[in-house]
Amino acid sequence: MAGDFSTAVLNEDDPALVRDAAPAYLLMMDALLVHHDQVSLWLAAANLNSAYAAAFVDDPARKLLMTEKALNYAVRAACGQDKNLCTVRQMPADDLTKRLRVMDQSQLPLLMTLGSVWAGWIQARSSDWNAVADLPKVQVLMERIIAVDSGYDEGEAHLYLGGIETLLPAALGGRQVEGEAHLRQAFALSHGHDLMAWVVLARQVARARYDRPMHDSLLKQVLAADPHAPGWTLKNYLAQQQARELLKSADDYF
Repeated sequence: MAGDFSTAVLNEDDPALVRDAAPAYLLMMDALLVHHDQVSLWLAAANLNSAYAAAFVDDPARKLLMTEKALNYAVRAACGQDKNLCTVRQMPADDLTKRLRVMDQSQLPLLMTLGSVWAGWIQARSSDWNAVADLPKVQVLMERIIAVDSGYDEGEAHLYLGGIETLLPAALGGRQVEGEAHLRQAFALSHGHDLMAWVVLARQVARARYDRPMHDSLLKQVLAADPHAPGWTLKNYLAQQQARELLKSADDYF
């Protein structure tokens, strides 16, 4: 049931419907987890709480609560699948890298959920340098996914790595060239469905370069694209929403 609901959410082209309907399902998931200690349920609950917080929660305090809950659920799933990951939040990035070397294809769903939910947790605390210091852990999780299967989940790990690499301009230590390559790979591996890759490329690369033609071209491509694609529809509607906001603010930025 959790998988069916997640699929329905991802294929929904009415974000307002998801915003209004999902809270009841999130409460039901919490109730199920009281009596069903299953890795698959912890993963589903982590993903849904994180996605809902990122897409629909504007109140900072509420976003902090939901992303903390999502990360706790993801860690619970990780611990249930591999006892070595029970203390992953306290683990140095180098130690995590060593743990991940034994992870294979069967564990990629866990790594993707843990990494993406952790990224959402950090984003909700972007002004807290203690939280931002966890970014290297997200990075090694995504790097392990790519090492095992670069095309897993239609290249979603490349989107996260591209976002991490381009978070800072080159002058401050960002790796713009490498990040751009990851974002373009994410778009290619999704068969052109991952419109968020172009949004991140415009926001974090084109703006860092003060390249207005590149910026506007990417965002206009996002807005001109058909957002409907299995597993991508809701994400693409949200990407188009962000694209409109970036274009609206472009005159002030450039």
